[in-house]
Amino acid sequence: MHSSVEKFKLVQNKIKEIINKKQLKTSPKIIAVTKTWSIDKINPLLEFGHKHFGENKLQEAESKWSNIKNSHKEIKLHMIGKLQSNKSKKAVKLFDYIHSLDNAKLAQKIFQYQKELNKNVNLFIQVNIGDESQKAGIPLNNLDNFFNYCTKELSLNVIGLMCLPPALSNSEKYFDKLKSAANQLTLKELSMGMSSDFEDATVSGSTYLRLGSVIFGERKKFI
Repeated sequence: MHSSVEKFKLVQNKIKEIINKKQLKTSPKIIAVTKTWSIDKINPLLEFGHKHFGENKLQEAESKWSNIKNSHKEIKLHMIGKLQSNKSKKAVKLFDYIHSLDNAKLAQKIFQYQKELNKNVNLFIQVNIGDESQKAGIPLNNLDNFFNYCTKELSLNVIGLMCLPPALSNSEKYFDKLKSAANQLTLKELSMGMSSDFEDATVSGSTYLRLGSVIFGERKKFI
């Protein structure tokens, strides 16, 4: 068995262990984050039957996934990095989920291109949960207004919220804060938890974990 599949199964078992121990109702899906990894490193997971994969950059995702998605219709591709509005048409065409909806201009472009391409994308609003000036995301105090704009004025399919907790912080505190915000909006999906904090995210009710190095090993700088 390939090492990435072995590591993937270890993560699956750890998540099951947490769910059983804490008697949780939510079992999160794993998004295997494949940025910087070549297809030969990803193929073992594809052959294993895994369906959810994530990329941070549009250009890299296009070069790696366009042909694969044509031959593997079951694959769900997630855009988890910052998305510039001028690249939104290509993103709507390629991705099934976008986790980084963080401004009105981007929302408008996604709305425009969904109509043009006759395709709806599942969207997460990225929340600046730690109120950090260097990070993207909607501030919590503006979340209600932005959510209403996206769903009522544009009829976008916002399915949940996403966050990146402050580095070296108590992630669980921020995960719980995001879950509370989602509950107030009656949103069921939560994109939270990466390789360093997926256990806390699972306990806090994450429904999508974005995992890279815990599956593939330390990240390469180049493909």
